[in-house]
Formats: sequence, structure tokens, C-alpha cells
Amino acid sequence: MEKLKSQAKMLSTRRFICYAVLVLLAILSLFPFYIMVVNATRSHPQIQSGFSAIPGTQLWLHIKQFIKSERWFDVVAGQQVERKVYGTSYPIFRGLGNSFLVAIFTAAFTTYFSAMTAYGIYMYNFKGKKSAFKFIMAVMMVPTQVSTLGFLQLITKLGIMNSYIPLIIPAIAAPVVFFYMYQSMEATLPYSIVEAARVDGSNEFYTFNAIVCPMLKPAFAVQSIFAFVSSWNNYFVPALVISDKKLWTVPIVIANARSADYMMFDLGVNYTLMTVAILPLIVIYFLLSRYIIGGVTAGGVKE
Repeated sequence: MEKLKSQAKMLSTRRFICYAVLVLLAILSLFPFYIMVVNATRSHPQIQSGFSAIPGTQLWLHIKQFIKSERWFDVVAGQQVERKVYGTSYPIFRGLGNSFLVAIFTAAFTTYFSAMTAYGIYMYNFKGKKSAFKFIMAVMMVPTQVSTLGFLQLITKLGIMNSYIPLIIPAIAAPVVFFYMYQSMEATLPYSIVEAARVDGSNEFYTFNAIVCPMLKPAFAVQSIFAFVSSWNNYFVPALVISDKKLWTVPIVIANARSADYMMFDLGVNYTLMTVAILPLIVIYFLLSRYIIGGVTAGGVKE
């Protein structure tokens, strides 16, 4: 009896230590976000004066400045003339809409066409199947920066610079998403189900859309979330392609605010921009976090 009590006490102590460590790690992870939100409510001189864990009162002033920045031009003699009154322009709300548009289409194209490619290589036996798989894996190792010059030359010749087409269409070719979808098919998609559909007279597109895609729902959800977040945070390619201020995405708006000259640079505005930009990602995570966990563990056990 004493031995059981001792074991129960030891187990309780271990559990308490584990929870304490997890709570400490959670606080350390969330603390930078808390400081970001607090600094978004403070003015530039207050932030420069030092650290404070108490929120300020400047948040609404920053938001009003963003609202003014949305009206970044005046109409003079029938022409749009950029305002000079407000200094650096922060069209964050327009940037949110632009980023949301690009991220939604990017996530949809990335997951769907990568899954279709994975389905073709997984289900069909053809000459060069292994070579095709290895080639896609090799492309995954090539950094985006390596092909940037050729990519810019191509879209310039096609006349699609300063548009969202170069940000959305290339998302169709996503080797990382292809590899994940291929692994998910190996774990959860039996050949017998597809063969049974073929015997029943189903064509390949209907089989893929009506049978394969629903079976891979967790994998689709996970990759859609990751692709959305990746597109939302992407700065490198949009900064090279987009020059029109009305087409700016969120990272470009934030970078523009950070690169303002010292007379217009405002730390409070920068922190508010980052807070507004990260809110949609937090909302999406809380709404779809169960899909992330379900998708990661979906292929953990093979039948």
C-alpha cells in the first residue's frame, strides 16, 4: 500500500513538473506577441524610452493613420495625384485584401494540382516513373533565389509584370506539397478503391475529385493552411514583381513602413502594422488547428 502511494506521489510530481515546463514554454513563446501588441498601443517616443508591459493609448491614432493612408491619392484636374500630407503611406487594409486574394488562390492551386501530380505518379505505372519522382525531388532542393533572374525575364517578356499572375500560377508547381500528398496517398489510399471505381466505369477525373480528394481531406487541409501562411508571409517575389501601390501585399506595406526615412519612421506604427497583419493568421490557426493535428497524424498508422 505504501509503495502504491509512493508511486502515485511520484507520478503526480512528474505530471506537475511537465505541466510547469509546458506552461513556461508557452509563456516564452507568446511573450514576443504580447510585447508586439503592447508596443502597437504606444507612441514612438514611449517605445524608445524603454520596455513596458502596460498597454498605451495610441492604438486608435495608429488605426486612423492607416485609414487616411487608404486614401493615398487626390483627384486634381482629372488626374490622380499622390498625397504628401500624411508622409509615408500605410495602405494596410488594402494590403490585407490583396494578400488574402493571392493566398487563397495560391493555396487552392498548390494543393489541388500537387495532389493531382502525386496521384498520377502514385497510381500509374509508366516508363520513367522513378525518374520523374526523383526529378521533382531534385527541384525541391533548388532555392527560389537561384531562378529569380530567369523568372523575371520570362514574366517581363510575357507582359505580366506588376500583376498577381506571377504570384499565383507558379504555385501550381510545388514539389514540397507534392511530396507530402504522395506520402499521404501511400498511407491512406489503397489501390483497390481506385481499381473498383475504374471497374464501375468512373473516369480518372471523377475518381480523383469524388473519391481520392475526400479521402485526403486532412492532407488537403494541412497543405492549404501551410500554403496560405507561406503566401501571406512571402515578401521576396512580390517585392520584385509588384510596383503599383494599389497592388501591394501586407509584407510590402510593412517593409515600406520600416524603410521610411528617420523623419517619418514610427515604431508604434510599425508594431501596429505587424499586429494587424498577424491577426488573420491567428484566426485561421484557431479555426483550423484541428485539421493540422488530424492531417499530421492521419498517415501515422498503415492498415
